[in-house]
Amino acid sequence: MAYFRIGMIARWRPVHLGQAAILRALCRRGDQALIGIGSSNRYNLRNPFTLEETCNMLKLTLVEFTNYTLLPVPDLDDGPRWREQVLRLFGALDVFVSDNPYVTSLLQGDYEIIKPVTLVPEDEQCPIDGSMVRHAMARGDGWQALVPQAVAEYIRSSELDQRFRREFGLEALALQSVIS
Repeated sequence: MAYFRIGMIARWRPVHLGQAAILRALCRRGDQALIGIGSSNRYNLRNPFTLEETCNMLKLTLVEFTNYTLLPVPDLDDGPRWREQVLRLFGALDVFVSDNPYVTSLLQGDYEIIKPVTLVPEDEQCPIDGSMVRHAMARGDGWQALVPQAVAEYIRSSELDQRFRREFGLEALALQSVIS
């Protein structure tokens, strides 16, 4: 199914192969794809790249598309206010894409909500999440294979992987050991 206006919010930090497939699907399935950069005002372990760096990664991932708009969506630590902000930023949509139960609960009365997996062909689905990439980056090993090549080159050439290890590496590894 094709949509006129389709929207989604994620942190995209960094853009990984699973998200790249979703981003391509958003642009293929929508005449206009509105791509929200969630937590755009945060810089921490879960958000270890600036808004500008994240925008650069998204643009590198979507180089073959022109039908998208990037929208910074800051955290407000207030669900109802965040919902109002999203409605102002995104406006009318044919469909909103989310796999986040809290976001779904906030927006389900305003938008038709579908899961990202419903947009991505099965042969393009990739079971990677951002924490996997951040843990590999903290170890300094194997993260490049989890992100699009252009994103890996951008991160390496800008030395963002080194900055990540310096600023968040120990915290990421400690969190991984607690989870394991």
